[in-house]
Parts: sequence; structure tokens; C-alpha cells
Amino acid sequence: MSSTRHRSTHEVLNQAPPRVDVDEYALNPALQEAVAVFSPHARVERFHEIGRHVGTEQYQHDAELANTLTPVHRAHDRWGNRVDEIEFHPAYHRIMEYSVSRGLHTSAWADPGPGANVERAAGFMLVSQVEAGHGCPLSMTHAVVPSLRLSPELAAEWEPALLSTVYDPELRDPATKSGVLFGMAMTEKQGGSDVRANTTTAEPLAAGGSGGSGGSGGSGGTGAHVLRGHKWFCSAPQSDAFLVLAQAPAGLSCFLVPRVLPGGEQNPFLVQRLKDKLGNKSNASSEVEFDGTLGWMVGEPGRGVRTIIEMVGRTRLDCVLGAAAGMRQGVAEAAWHARHRAAFGATLVDQPAMAAVLADLQLEAEAATWTALRLASAYDDEEFAPYRRLATAVAKYWICKRGPNHAYESLECLGGNGYTESFPLARRYREQPVLAVWEGSGNVIALDVLRAMAREPESVAAFDAELAAQLGGHELYDRHVERVRALIGRAAADPGAAPGIARRLVEAMALAQQGAVLLAHAPASVAEAFCLARLGDDRSAEYGALPDGVDIDALVARA
Repeated sequence: MSSTRHRSTHEVLNQAPPRVDVDEYALNPALQEAVAVFSPHARVERFHEIGRHVGTEQYQHDAELANTLTPVHRAHDRWGNRVDEIEFHPAYHRIMEYSVSRGLHTSAWADPGPGANVERAAGFMLVSQVEAGHGCPLSMTHAVVPSLRLSPELAAEWEPALLSTVYDPELRDPATKSGVLFGMAMTEKQGGSDVRANTTTAEPLAAGGSGGSGGSGGSGGTGAHVLRGHKWFCSAPQSDAFLVLAQAPAGLSCFLVPRVLPGGEQNPFLVQRLKDKLGNKSNASSEVEFDGTLGWMVGEPGRGVRTIIEMVGRTRLDCVLGAAAGMRQGVAEAAWHARHRAAFGATLVDQPAMAAVLADLQLEAEAATWTALRLASAYDDEEFAPYRRLATAVAKYWICKRGPNHAYESLECLGGNGYTESFPLARRYREQPVLAVWEGSGNVIALDVLRAMAREPESVAAFDAELAAQLGGHELYDRHVERVRALIGRAAADPGAAPGIARRLVEAMALAQQGAVLLAHAPASVAEAFCLARLGDDRSAEYGALPDGVDIDALVARA
């Protein structure tokens, strides 16, 4: 009989414990420092409360459920009536209710003032770090307000519920609701980002028809229209109302389209299908058809693009916030694993190769976080309107493009665990590309930057002033700003050839933008590392190949 001692074949050793019951705000020094700089009078305890909430095991489990038990479209009820309901798992509603209750959709409008957009951005980043998909309806609801205010009567009608912190997902007469959410339906299958190619039509409602979208009349005599057409992408079709572009008699115009009409009748809003997306699974995206659908014009007739331009700027800002939040999740999970896992005789975090990767991932997340909060602060002060016109597009292009590879490298730090759906970084890897695609993919953004530079030269001057304020702070930064100025000059001198260098130009501008904010406000070790690793001659295309002089230990400690 063998004397070999019995051992379990499933004894778990050398695995990281669950990363739960943490305060995500307290563990994020870059976010804390940026809030202190850009909103020094912020009530930081509310961020700690949010950080603790999203750090709970229950919230993380809800995030998993919302992304695995995904939205379902129910076209008809049991009696055959067309209802077009989108059914969500209760976990999604719990997540939404929490974010709305904390004002992470419209608090900057409900409680404006110094730091309002910064504080809303910080809270938005904390929840998006763990569950990204629900950020879409939060973002659109936030972004719709300035466009809606171009039609004061409509704004007066909808804003009280928009600015509320009540989450009410039931679709019914908006006049009976204390809280509402907005979506958008801009693009069509034949045009995509080229919205001027839209074919959806909007005909003025015949005299004597319905005059209000939920109570009061329309704006400036432009009033109700009947819409017909098909939208290839409609974000968050479960929302109470949408901004929609359609061809009116005066040209492409913007319309407010409610799901439910005054009195409770359902507006024809025919959901064709939900999109089967790579990521962003918790959020419903759809194709919709309008057939006799009522919409109320927002802004001036024929000025639809101009009406939504402010909304686009705000949603692009939220793309930056979401991408930065995703980077924070990636490096936080990677660092947690590395601190609890040993291989080849040492803890991973103590091995130089892994430490270099973690430091580089943290550097990327820091640059994104500081840039995101600086950008949010520009929306708190109209003096910075020219700066944010250019800076928002530049940051959206670069930070969102950096997101997917950052997620992949973070995932790889966990090895095989990272590649499974049991851990959150596989979901994050699928999530990050949407932020680069939504509200203008790479070429659209790069060309928009060229357009802004040509049409709004004051935006170039404001952007350059931001860079110039940090000249003399680091030799590598100074040299890089010279390159940026040369590329801007080249684009201005030959507009016809400028699209050929658009991506090169915007990338250079983005790196300068990040360098400027880090040199101005971040710890010296972070700013120095950024200049060496992102602006120096010894920079690398891969994470973890850091040049000499980077304080790796300092960055890893901040991860």
C-alpha cells in the first residue's frame, strides 16, 4: 500500500485574490490630483463614495450580468400590437439608476459653475471604469442639452426631467415622467459619417395637427414634422426621445423625436433589429425605421449639422473620458495581478520586464486622465471655447485610438486568465474600439481638425497658446512643439495636400497636448517619463520598452 500522502488536485495556489471592496477613487492618484487641480473646491467625498460603490463585488457582478444577459428587442406584445420594447436584465437597471441618481448624466447643467464639468467627468470615469456600456445613454443625455437650448420652448418642456436624478425606464407620456433619457439617430447606411447624404425626409405637419412634443408647442414656427426613412445606427433605442437628422424643405435639419407622444400614444418608432456588436454589449444599439413619425425641429431649418455640433463636441469629450477610464481599469487589473502572482522565483511586479510594462501602461493612463480632466475644465469656462474646439477632436483621435492596444497589453499581463471572459479585461478589450469609432472614426476626426484649423483660426491660436505656456520646461517637449508648428504651417500652406498628413499632424498635436498638461500639473516623475518615452528619439512602438531615465518604480507605485 502506498505511503504517499494524499493531496488535493484542486488546491488553489499563487492566484490573485478577487479585486473587490476597494475604493477606485482612492487608488487612482492621477484622477485625484487632476480633480484637485481643475476643480479645487470639489466635494471629493462623493468621488470616494462612487469609488467604493463601483469597487464592490455586487457592482462588478452587475457589470458582468449586464454584458452577458444582453438587451432583447420585443417587437410586438402578446396580442400583436407593435411595442418595440427593449428588455434589459435588472443588473443594467441597477447600474443606470445609480449613475443617474448621482447626476452623472446632466449634473454639469443642473448645477453649473466652476468645476462642474470636471466633477461630472470624474464621476463618469469612475463608473465607466467598471461598466462602460451604460455610459452611452448617460453621455447622449448630457450632450443633448446645448443643442436643445437652440429651441427655448422645447428646452423648457424637456429640461426639468433631463436634469432630474430620477431614473424611470418605463416608456410612457413624457409629461408624466420625472426623469428622461435621450439617444440619437444620425447615420444612415448609404452615408455613415457623411450625414449630408441622409435620405430620411421631414415634411411639415399639416395645419391643425399636433403642436407640441409633450406639452408646449414647437419653436419659432418650425413645429412638428412627419419623418420617413431608415437609420442605420440609433443609439440607446430604449430612450424617451432622440435627436434625429432629416431632410426638410429647407435642407438637412435636426429634430426631436419622442418615443411616446402627448397623451400616451406611441410614436411610430420601428426598431428593425438590435446590432450584434463586438463590444458595448450592455448598451442597445439598433436600426430604426420612421414611417409617419412625428418630430419637432430643433434649431434653424436647414442647419441640422450646426445644431448638433455642440452635442458632437460633448459626446467626443465623453469618448475621451471613457477611453481614459478603460485604460485605468486595464492597468489597475494588471498591477493587481502582478502584485499577487509569482513566477520564476519572484513576484511579477518585482521582475524588471513586468515592472517596465506596468510603468508604461500607467504612463499612458496618466496622460489620458490628465488630458481628459483638462479638456473637461475647458467646458467650464467659455474663455476656452476656441481651445476646446480643436483640443477635443485632437484628444478624441489619439486617446481613443490608444485604448484598444492598451487594453490588449493589460490583458496580456494576466496571461491566460486575461483571455477568458471570467476576468474583466476581455470585455474591456472588446469595448475600447467603439470609442474610436463613435462620433467620428480616425479619418473623420483628422479631417475635422483640418477643417477647424482652416475655418476657425482662433482655435489654432488658442491651442498653440496652451503649448507655448510650457516651453522651456523640457528640451524634448520644446523640440516636439517645433515639429507641431511646422506641420501646422505645412497644412495651412497647402490645404489640398493637407489630408495626406492629417493623421501625422493630429498625432503630433495630441502628444504635445498631453505633454503640456503633464508638464504644467503632473508630478515631475510622470512628466519626465512622458517626455522621454513619448517625445524622445528612443521612444518605442510597444509598451514596456522604456528609455533610460524613466522612474519605473514611481510609475508602478501609482498603478
